[in-house]
Amino acid sequence: MNVSTTEWLITVGVTIAVLLFDILIVARRPHEPTLKECAVYLAGYVSLAVAFGIWVTIFHNTSGPDGDYGLQFFAGWLTEYSLSIDNLFIFIIIMASFNVPRKYQQEALLVGIVIALIFRGMFIALGAVAIEQFSWIFYLFGAFLLYTAFTLMSDKSHDDDGENAVVRFARRFLNTSDEWLGLKLFIKRGGKTFITPMFLVILSLGTTDLLFALDSIPAIYGLTMEPYLVFTANVFALMGLRQLYFLLGGLLKKLIYLSRGLAVLLGFIGVKLLLHALHENELPFLNGGEPVGVPEIPTLLSLGVIIVILAVTAVVSLAVSSRRDAAEASAAAAIRKEQDGPSDEVS
Repeated sequence: MNVSTTEWLITVGVTIAVLLFDILIVARRPHEPTLKECAVYLAGYVSLAVAFGIWVTIFHNTSGPDGDYGLQFFAGWLTEYSLSIDNLFIFIIIMASFNVPRKYQQEALLVGIVIALIFRGMFIALGAVAIEQFSWIFYLFGAFLLYTAFTLMSDKSHDDDGENAVVRFARRFLNTSDEWLGLKLFIKRGGKTFITPMFLVILSLGTTDLLFALDSIPAIYGLTMEPYLVFTANVFALMGLRQLYFLLGGLLKKLIYLSRGLAVLLGFIGVKLLLHALHENELPFLNGGEPVGVPEIPTLLSLGVIIVILAVTAVVSLAVSSRRDAAEASAAAAIRKEQDGPSDEVS
């Protein structure tokens, strides 16, 4: 993919401009956004991603080594967006665990998203260098995604406690305060420096972002090997995540099979990476260092599989959670009726 320096500069410049716009708004007026505000921003960010994908399809060479570059972007964006939603679920757990006031959650989320962008940018660069120098890295990427898929399927990734080992270490060895002061991380009291609860929240968000970057970068490189598309897919997947948190906070809890769906998705991409690694094989102890004649999964098929997996996951999750909520409501009503029964008879 022939991306000029000007395109790179414009892309990075627009990303920084959007972040600064968001930061200036949040810093000036910390608040809990309304549903209308969230919907407008989210629709704008999604529209930008779709427009960018169409632009890539029209103005860039559409006969790349792994298929249409536009399809690669959309496949990567949908995958990263689904992983970001899973990341968002962990953010909800962290906010609840630390009892973050609603008016400060927007600030904390923005910092978490900025940290996620930084980590993903670092891993994108490292991944591009590794792929350029070592073709066998795809074996590691594929194996890691299969392991991650197994872990998600075992449902060991989501914990109801937002405090990880790093946060517990900070609580144990640093002076902590219970006073919320927006994004202020340190305060002085009696000649001593204390860390605020926001420090612990951001520390928890940052370490979570690091773990998710380890998953997302091999996944996106399994769908496109173009660093420009990898970067933009990640950027667009993180845009609007803050608004999505407030817009779908309750709905996210109904996506009870999200981890299972992502497990299938990452497992599929892991297999795709392993097939690609075999197809490009240079390991001397495997097939004499010659490529193995295995089929590769085309981008169009990958995009179709991703859409089907995400659609089935959402539909089944909402259907099962709705039935469960209805059953719980019916049981609660029956209990109330049974409790009210004796009172009616006495009267």
